Amino acid sequence: MKKNIKIVYEYDGSEFYGFQRQPKLRTVQGEIEKVLEILFKEKIDLISAGRTDRGVHAKMQVSNFYIKLDIPISKLKKILNALLPEDINILEVEEIELNFNSRFSAKYRAYEYYITNKKNPFNSRYMSFIDEEFNIERLNKILTILIGEHDFSNFRLSDCGSKTTIREIYEIKFIREDENIIKLYVKGNAFLKSQIRIIIGTVLAIYQGKKEEKYLELMLKNPDERFSKIVAKPNGLHLIEIGY
Repeated sequence: MKKNIKIVYEYDGSEFYGFQRQPKLRTVQGEIEKVLEILFKEKIDLISAGRTDRGVHAKMQVSNFYIKLDIPISKLKKILNALLPEDINILEVEEIELNFNSRFSAKYRAYEYYITNKKNPFNSRYMSFIDEEFNIERLNKILTILIGEHDFSNFRLSDCGSKTTIREIYEIKFIREDENIIKLYVKGNAFLKSQIRIIIGTVLAIYQGKKEEKYLELMLKNPDERFSKIVAKPNGLHLIEIGY
């Protein structure tokens, strides 16, 4: 009898060529599927809540897969963590109803993007360095227009395969962590390929005076026009929560 297995896990994206499996390249999906196929002796297709870009991290990623083999699920977490590489860690494993789909059952995704103005080699994989003083109030004022449902076609890369560019952002704001570190928190129903990185790159360009104040508004209100895309570095971005 077929079983649907849900896994919740975290990973350091620094040494992966993104999440999605790619021939001959090290990816998060590829590494997990490789281990699962050894364990279950069948081809496994991982269904996942999101696909992170190369260099992006996850503190919470959710996937599910179907198996025919009847094995005790209680031991699976320990077995997977013993076989998976050090930069992937399984947090939870459970058998779930057959109609659960990690991607389509998800109601929202939340990300954080960390920025520091103090160079530090020990956090350079997880934060983006910008030599700038941060005015949180001004940054958040620039962001306001993004809240709600919009056509985000100007906020995706050309190889994005999504059929629709309509997305809804429930919450987006900069938060100060300490005197040198700020983070952007963003929560929405779903995100296009590199959407968050393009938002951050554009907001920072406006903040630094490289783009006009209404540049975000123009990008949103003119989805059929082409705008230059400023993409923030991937290392500061962390997928932190998926809600069901």
